[in-house]
Amino acid sequence: MNDKVRATHLERRAVVYLRQSTLRQVHEHRESTARQYALRQRALELGWPPERIEIIDEDMGQSGTSADRRAGFQRMAEDVAHGRVGAIFSLEVSRLARSSADWHRLLDLCGLADVLLADEQAVYTPRDYNDRLLLGLKGTMSEAELYWMRLRLQGGRLSKARRGALHLTPPVGYEWEEATSRFRFDPDEGVQRAVRLVFERFRLEGSAYAVLRYFMKNGLKLPMREPGTHQLRQVPPRYTLLLSMLHNPTYAGAYVFGRNERHMALVDGQVRRQRSTRLPREAWKVCLKNHHPAYISWEDYTANQKKLATNHPSYQQPDQRGAAREGSALLQGLVLCGRCGHRMQTSYRESARPYYECRRLTDKGMCWTVSATGIDEAVARLFLETVQPPEIELGLAVTREVERQAREVERQWKLRLERARYEAQLAERRYKAVDPDNRVVARTLEREWNEKLGELEALEREHQQVLRREKVELTSQDRARLLELAKDLSYVWHARSTTNAERKNLLRILVREVVLSPMDVPERAIHIQVLWQTGTCSDFTIARRPSYSRATSPEAIKLIGTLAEERSDREVAAELNRRGLLSGVKRAWDKEAVRWVRKRYGIRRQPTGRRGRPRQPERRADGLYSLHGVAALLGVTEPVVRSWVEKGWLRCVEGGGPGSSQWFRLDRSTLKRLRATRSRGNEPSGHRAAQINAEEEGHYA
Repeated sequence: MNDKVRATHLERRAVVYLRQSTLRQVHEHRESTARQYALRQRALELGWPPERIEIIDEDMGQSGTSADRRAGFQRMAEDVAHGRVGAIFSLEVSRLARSSADWHRLLDLCGLADVLLADEQAVYTPRDYNDRLLLGLKGTMSEAELYWMRLRLQGGRLSKARRGALHLTPPVGYEWEEATSRFRFDPDEGVQRAVRLVFERFRLEGSAYAVLRYFMKNGLKLPMREPGTHQLRQVPPRYTLLLSMLHNPTYAGAYVFGRNERHMALVDGQVRRQRSTRLPREAWKVCLKNHHPAYISWEDYTANQKKLATNHPSYQQPDQRGAAREGSALLQGLVLCGRCGHRMQTSYRESARPYYECRRLTDKGMCWTVSATGIDEAVARLFLETVQPPEIELGLAVTREVERQAREVERQWKLRLERARYEAQLAERRYKAVDPDNRVVARTLEREWNEKLGELEALEREHQQVLRREKVELTSQDRARLLELAKDLSYVWHARSTTNAERKNLLRILVREVVLSPMDVPERAIHIQVLWQTGTCSDFTIARRPSYSRATSPEAIKLIGTLAEERSDREVAAELNRRGLLSGVKRAWDKEAVRWVRKRYGIRRQPTGRRGRPRQPERRADGLYSLHGVAALLGVTEPVVRSWVEKGWLRCVEGGGPGSSQWFRLDRSTLKRLRATRSRGNEPSGHRAAQINAEEEGHYA
């Protein structure tokens, strides 16, 4: 027996701890596993009885860089802290921990609990200074060894990547050719055409969401390979899938390694590995251009990245104006403030009425705001007057482009149908090749054949629906109509079928920026400067409508201040309209106009109820009860009172219109009847209900 092993150690358990870093090592490095299990014999030789020897092998296949995922190590450390362990047997220090923090924490626990550490060569006691020093050095070397191994592996991968020979997972549309260590086009024609269609539609549409809408509108799908099996699947288009394709430089013929970087960080006080962060292009470790066949050029890829970046609007950076959206503000993302140079934002209020706002804060609040309607009309009129393309050339070009896009969509459908027919024929051949008497197999193959035939039939029906809905095949009448429309851009611009996003994209072809500057003298106006893509500038001035603060009549302001104490903005607007008063822009009042005037003149309302309206008193001076006043008096909830009103058991004597409060008169007989209804907890019906209605007619007459 070793002289360091005492009776106090033998009274406690001996733990044999086993660990290997990966499941592959567990499967292939059998000798290491056998040596670790053999440590049980060493514990027997040192004096521990068999019943006091515990083997912990649940951490096989777990890395020693951290103790977070090692349940066996954590359980062993807990037993050490509670004094249940006398010795820990391990093949070497690296099996216990590859982290100095975990290793020294375990050494501290073993030193306090007087636990021995043993391997194949020696027995160590952490209480002894010399042993503790040796164990500390071994732990440090174990951690450094892990770093050296990682450094060698990463250096080898980087060296191979610099030659473009490191195997990388090919994106959809490519395959990795082992003979040449290069990417090559996927031999599947349908996959190639789908990938090319993604980049072509992004060039035309300008945003990933627009490409997604195009694929969904035409019933097209995207190819995707399973991560594990690399089997090709046709899946519905997803925004994340399209975005990853547009951001991937592999499609531009570039071999790129080291685009992402992983960091360790603290999360809830624990060291965790965070998600990988995307590095800027100049920080990529390897970027070999013209490495393999490309779907797009490097210049197109660079332009796509710039376009994707500008699709996210940033009003601090004038270049990021955002993608064209469906809002009615025609100049969304193009407007700059003539006062301070900041990009103006778009907002919608007053029943979706668009406004351009410069939200830079000044001493007086926000810089300024202007209605977008008049400005959009003036710029659109200038755009249509400026654009006068040759009619014949444009008409032919439009027709050819529409026909080309229609052919591409039809080609995608034909490839999908061709693949579905092949899968159905393959299932048929499998079924016919089996012995018909072998029903166990034949039934399964017959079912698969029927499923493939059903999928083919469903796909053909869907194809016919798309043909009818989207006019994929152009007739002679369609071509004639296209030639006619190409001659009149104004008609196309104002057509109901033209979306706001399409109008904005048309405008952005020629217009780079629009600068708006407010003018107060000699009269209120807006100075508009249109900067064209060619570098020329057009400027003009339009009148600006008067502001609320100058045009709102004192009578209306005073009445709003009086009524706002008891009524909602909607009720105040109704009363103003009833008295024939107009707003500052000579229009009828609505709740938004009343709210603006209250905000402008600091008029406050009473605290609001649950629906955002001023809380009415339970009972007025004339004896009428509000809705919640009836509920409070009878001890029921407001929904119960509303149900009484709907069923005609309680009649409203004042109010009840849209946006107005309801008031009720409660006499003695009405209270008696409602209390009786409340106590029964059920609804009267038949003759009794008719009698109640007749009584109410008399009470409210």
